Amino acid sequence: MSSEFILTRDILATVIPAGDTVTLKSGTSAYVMQTLGGSVTVRTDGGLFRITRENAEALKGFDTSKLGAATAATAGDFSEAAVWAAMKSCFDPEIPVNIVDLGLVYDLSVEKSPAGGHVVEVKMTLTAPGCGMGPVIAEDARQKIAALPTVESAKVHIVWDPIWTPQMISPDGRKALGLE
Repeated sequence: MSSEFILTRDILATVIPAGDTVTLKSGTSAYVMQTLGGSVTVRTDGGLFRITRENAEALKGFDTSKLGAATAATAGDFSEAAVWAAMKSCFDPEIPVNIVDLGLVYDLSVEKSPAGGHVVEVKMTLTAPGCGMGPVIAEDARQKIAALPTVESAKVHIVWDPIWTPQMISPDGRKALGLE
């Protein structure tokens, strides 16, 4: 991809892989590297950054329709399949494969609440323990799950057991990465 765009205003962005929030200044030249999961990964002279959907329009000339729908499908009945689909719309900003196909999701628990809604808990890991993007990716997944119909509570926990290995990548993920 790697198209150049200029920021038309100051925006908040997340430093990759540290996970810190910084301000990218108006006039900054940014090269779009990835547009998956509703966010944009850009490279500037200062490094790699994740820009949210809400700030992507500050990239002069960038077509925000490339970001797809704002959230996972929120219409229809709740199902475990809808939760998996929501998680498949979450991406590591450096890797063009969703967190499910990367093998990062270890456990999904869905329970009915007393009010009749759903309580969803997910256990996931990261490709590297020191990755500062973990909380950002986990929050992205939590928000997309919470947007599903009848979800009253969504929690995403980062765990380290078992340790992630590339063998956990699904066949679809391996194909997307050119490993097969």
